This record gives sequence, C-alpha cells and structure tokens, in this order.
Amino acid sequence: MNQELLDELQGAQQALEPQFQALRGATSALQQAIRLASEEKIDALPMQKALIKLQQAAEAMEDEPFQAVAASFAAETQKALDALAFEFARDLKETFERRGQVVSGRPPTLVVDPLVLQIDIAARKAQWFYGKEALTRSLPLSLNALVKAFDQQYRAIAERKIDVDVFLQELYDVWKEMVESRPRRPAGGRLNLVEVYSKLVMNRQSGRFWNAPSRATFRDYERALFVRDLVLAHASPRITVEGQRYLLRLGAATKSQADSASRSVWVPDGALDGQYYADISFEEI
Repeated sequence: MNQELLDELQGAQQALEPQFQALRGATSALQQAIRLASEEKIDALPMQKALIKLQQAAEAMEDEPFQAVAASFAAETQKALDALAFEFARDLKETFERRGQVVSGRPPTLVVDPLVLQIDIAARKAQWFYGKEALTRSLPLSLNALVKAFDQQYRAIAERKIDVDVFLQELYDVWKEMVESRPRRPAGGRLNLVEVYSKLVMNRQSGRFWNAPSRATFRDYERALFVRDLVLAHASPRITVEGQRYLLRLGAATKSQADSASRSVWVPDGALDGQYYADISFEEI
C-alpha cells in the first residue's frame, strides 16, 4: 500500500466534499423550483419554501449564473406573495365593507380605523395593532378569526371611555411622587414616560396583591390602554390641583430613545401617524 498516495487521494476527496454537497443541494433546490415554475398556476407559499433552499444553495456556491437564477426566482416569488396578499386583503376589505366599515391601506398594512392590521402572507399570519402596540398575537389568515379579534379590540380601544380628569389626576400624583423622590428635581420636571407608566401600574394594585403578590392577584393595565388614555387625555390636557392649573406635557423622543420600547412610547394621532415620546411633565400655567 502506498500510504503517501492514499493520503493524497483522501485529502483531495475531503477538499471536494463541500463542493459536492453544495452542488447536490443546488441541484435539489433547482429541481423543486423548476417543478413549481412549470405549474400552470403559481403557488406562492410553496415557492416561498423553495426559495429558502435555493438561497441557501446560492450562498454555498460561488456561481454567478446560479445566483442570478436564485435572484430571478426570488423576484417571481415576491410577485406571487404580493398577489396572494392583495387577494386576501380584497376578501377582508369586502367582509368589513358588508358591515359598513371602511378599510384603507394596502398590503401588508391595512387600516380599519383606529386599528391597523399587519399581514405576513409568507407566514400565513396577521396581527392587530393600535399605533405601535400589538393588541393580539399573530393570528391565522382566517377572515372570521381576524374580524372577531377586531371586534374585541375595537371595543377595548376605540370605544374606551374614561374620566379624563380622574386619569390626569392619577397621572399627576404619580409624576409628583416620583419627582419628589428624586435627590434633585429633574430638569423641567421631566421623567421617563415608561417609568411613570410602570409606577402607575404598581399604584393601581390592590392590598390583595401586596399581601400575596402573584399573577392571579395582579391588576393589569395594558400598555395599549395607557396609550389610548394618553390620546384621550391629549384633547383636554389641563388639570387643576389645589387651585393651581397644570398642563400635561409629553417630550419628543430622540432617535435612540425611539428605538427602545423601554425608553419611549408611540402615541398615535391617526391610525398610521403619531410620534414617539420619551418624557412626561406637568407645567404650571
């Protein structure tokens, strides 16, 4: 036995193995893509799955023609997904219009004021939002399920009724308590809005919770509801405390603050419009 020759041959085989595996993966991905492309009716979801394998194969191979083919297949897949999204959006729009409700926007974003539906057609999921706050988990693309979820969240958000004066008083009390607890008064009395919200939630807990803290005794105040209450209060942001008038002020967030849900809150002034705010204060007027 010529060990030197054997080692050389085995080394060559090991060097070629990754190329062989990549070629085998590319061939399999191409066969699947060819089968889907040859069908009379384009089927977007199987194409989406095939595209993933095709792109993985393209990454493993340094072959420009193959990468170009993968890019072409990706473009056609996206067209098919867009068409599927528009078809679903059309059906959903018709469902709401039969109920006398107007749907605007275009996939993947639809608006049934004041709620927003974000569609992920590739995952066959959709999710309802109020501003930037998620109201539901990702739901299957079922017209009945999405309409039912909309009705629940519409009642909770759009039809929400609060006593604005009571809410502002509660918010002012929390703000004042936090300002006075600081060793030094914050500049302009500005406090982080998310911190104030967190303190507000804890102040709403009952003695039952503090006696036996648990999920069962916790009184939730969902962030989406807090955002809605801010929107409702913004229409009349003045409060009188012991004869002194105060104005609720929200400070706009910087870009870095807006990138963090723990440092800012998006307050909508329309279904898709609004602004990130980072701090809260009450100004004497």
